[in-house]
This record gives sequence, C-alpha cells and structure tokens, in this order.
Amino acid sequence: MAGVRLDKWLWAARFFKTRSMSGRACELGRIQSTGQPVKPGRDIHVGDMLQIRTEGGDFEVEVLQLSDVRGPAPVAQTLYKETEASREARAKVAAERKAMMHFNPAPTARPSKRDRRRILRFRDNDD
Repeated sequence: MAGVRLDKWLWAARFFKTRSMSGRACELGRIQSTGQPVKPGRDIHVGDMLQIRTEGGDFEVEVLQLSDVRGPAPVAQTLYKETEASREARAKVAAERKAMMHFNPAPTARPSKRDRRRILRFRDNDD
C-alpha cells in the first residue's frame, strides 16, 4: 500500500468516530504534520509524525502501519505509536482535571423543583 488518505487512516485508527468527523477535524486545522495543517485527502505514509487534537486530548503519534478499514480497537492501536512526551502530557492534564474536582465538586443529586426555580430566578435577575 503506497499511501492512505489521512481522514480514512484517522477513522481506522479510531481517533474519530466517523470519517466525516476526521475530515472536519482536518479542515479545522486540528491535525498537523510537521507543524503544518493537513487536508483530509493527503496521503500519509509509514513513519509520518502527526499531531492530533481531539476531545480526548492532544496526541503526537508516529504512523506504524497503514489501513483504510476500521477494525477492532486492539488492531487500531497497532497502526500508530504515541510518543512518550505526548503520553506524559495527557496524563498531566488528566491529573489536573481530577485535582480541580476537589475545588469544585460535582453536585450529589439533581436540583429539586424548588432549587431549579431559585436558579432560574437568579439567572433572570442577572439581566
């Protein structure tokens, strides 16, 4: 296989749920190769380095194998190798997010009807 379209590879490697989402991410500049945004139709090859920004975090990966078919997750993980710096950065962001929960804990239950009315009244008075 000489090369695979970038949007197909991102979809096959399970960075995005659909091919259209991977194409859209490329158009928005969330996928970069050597610091430059890439188009969804660009062919990628083994050894290319990609920077990928998703909801799950920022990934810096090296392409190890090419595939344009989406398979099971264990197979998809063999298509790329994440750099150690990227893995550490994502772990650090996750730890910071977890630490923030101590300062702003999630509510224990849903607001009651009375609480919702108070919230709405507070919001309306803000105008």
